[in-house]
Amino acid sequence: MAVTKIADVIQPEVFTPYTIQKTMELSALIQSGIAENSREFDELASGPNLTANMPFWEDLTGNAEIMDDEGETIPGNIGSNKDVARKLGFVKSFGANALASLLSGDDPMRAIADRFAAFWERHYQKVLLAILDGVFAANNMQEKVHDITSKTDDKNLISGRTFLDAVQLMGDAKDLLTGVMIHSATETYLAKNDLIEYKEESQGKVRVPYFMGKRVIVDDSIAFNTATGASEAYLFGAGAIAWGNGSHPDILQTEVVRKGLSLAGEDILVNRRISILHPRGVKWVEPVNGLEKKFPSLTELKNGGHWNRVYKPKAVRIVKFKFKTA
Repeated sequence: MAVTKIADVIQPEVFTPYTIQKTMELSALIQSGIAENSREFDELASGPNLTANMPFWEDLTGNAEIMDDEGETIPGNIGSNKDVARKLGFVKSFGANALASLLSGDDPMRAIADRFAAFWERHYQKVLLAILDGVFAANNMQEKVHDITSKTDDKNLISGRTFLDAVQLMGDAKDLLTGVMIHSATETYLAKNDLIEYKEESQGKVRVPYFMGKRVIVDDSIAFNTATGASEAYLFGAGAIAWGNGSHPDILQTEVVRKGLSLAGEDILVNRRISILHPRGVKWVEPVNGLEKKFPSLTELKNGGHWNRVYKPKAVRIVKFKFKTA
């Protein structure tokens, strides 16, 4: 019986855009409105250098003057600043043997792409959590953290009331919040207290949890202490995270490699991603220890010294909520 090889079904020029599109469709970050993909950030991710500068004008400040029949107004000025996004570079490969069971379907290329897209969807969620660890370790992000873990008499527990206190850190921009990311144990705790509402979406094929009107994204990479019940949540406003999918003519995004020296022969499918996943308003601070010449690791993304808030606190559409469940 003839064996279908990866090279027989993978066309790089088809596989790459399909996988990127499918990743966007699968991503709960995109579907909740937390992350926003745009042509602007696709172009920034595809551009030169490892960082992307995004200058912006500061808000106008000062008091209005009293009109009079003499004298002159004193003109103020407008300040400027810049946000900085860091490009990310990842690569993942799978051998033919690992994918053999997938090649028996009616559309093997679609099956491979779907599973690769699901891999990237999970990976970027992990990357975002690493970035958030770093962002909230920055010195000027503490006013975006609502921490009730030290309180007593059940005032340290997550509930509708304490969640609203965390939401209030956004001030009059709180209606922009669209999603919250929590640990699965937190979701279970809230469900036991009848605080989770499940809605049927995608024509009844997907059951999506909501808490206080915000779409819930569940990820067990979020810290959760089983002994104390201490955990955390991230609240997001619409478009809080900018997502760009880049490319470069010298970097093959999809490649099929044939290992001819293998006794039985082996096909390897390689997928490469150049991207931007950036919290708007918190700029990347480029270190001077050699990292500026390469892509950062997840450990380096978690370093608070690499992040600095440049937007006003209320304009940064992310809040960290620290609480207990027991």
